[in-house]
Amino acid sequence: MSAPRSNLEVLPRSAQFTLALGLVALLAFPFVGSDFYVQMVTRMMIMAIFAMSLDLLQGVTGLVSLGHAAYFGVAGYALAFLTPADTPVSLWWSLPLAVVGAGLVALIIGFFVVRTHGIYFIMVTMAFAQMVFYLFFDNKILGGSDGLYINFRPDASIFGWLPFDLEGRKTFYYFTLALVVIVYVLLRRLLWSPLGRALAGIRINEHRMRAMGFGTRGYKLTAFTVAGALAGLAGYLWGAQTGYVNPELMGFHMSAHAIMMVILGGMGNFAGAIVGAFAFEYLLHVFKDITKHWQLLMGGFIVLVVVAAPRGLLGMLNWRRAQAQANGSKGPHHGQ
Repeated sequence: MSAPRSNLEVLPRSAQFTLALGLVALLAFPFVGSDFYVQMVTRMMIMAIFAMSLDLLQGVTGLVSLGHAAYFGVAGYALAFLTPADTPVSLWWSLPLAVVGAGLVALIIGFFVVRTHGIYFIMVTMAFAQMVFYLFFDNKILGGSDGLYINFRPDASIFGWLPFDLEGRKTFYYFTLALVVIVYVLLRRLLWSPLGRALAGIRINEHRMRAMGFGTRGYKLTAFTVAGALAGLAGYLWGAQTGYVNPELMGFHMSAHAIMMVILGGMGNFAGAIVGAFAFEYLLHVFKDITKHWQLLMGGFIVLVVVAAPRGLLGMLNWRRAQAQANGSKGPHHGQ
């Protein structure tokens, strides 16, 4: 059996050029943008990591989760608890601890949810997320509905030497950008690995993969855990940037936003998840300025994209290339 392919492996050169151009623009942006827009683009990059983490489940493995925000919020709360009231916490141990903590929660929840399929999987993920949400919402020790404040961004000092200071907006911007690139490269490499091929096979036909001897539950649990850990990375960065976390970060609407980002950019394509996150956050900013009923505009736009470009915004480039190839292949036939 030939290994299943992912959309990410066949990005046309036009899409690769677009991504490279986007990276150059992001590298230069802090030198031309105001502090407000630097903060906004930083938030977009954080959501891009969040969207990529969900795309590992939804686009690559074929598992639609309505509770993915739980791991996003858990890591944000982990940073809040680890940061003392009067001094910053070390970046070098708090970041891994928060990410591992989010991954551990995903592992525990995933142990139960990967035993279900289809609509049952979707509903169980939402049920577990709601349980986590109300655990924090109703618990005064955890800050209750008011949430918790984070007075300092993590400290990057190494034995008294400070290689970079995350309190600076530009420094935090580039730190976030570096993590976006690292996550993208690692996830892209994962698709070429035996694990990535198995996950793609599960999305295409899980019954056949099981018949061939693959332990599909184990593979799905691995994907679920890795996705939860990466969502935790985004949640940690969110808490560090905003200085505040509350139970709404774990709410259904956050998971729904991530799903819309993945759909908007193109499922099964981590570059598309990045594009979808930037597009969604930008449209959110624009629509909120236009009307308080911005949900109507956002919903209408998502429906338009789904109808006009089923493969997402970045997938339109693949579609155009396929159309060009199809038109080119018709020429010789007509000439015969």
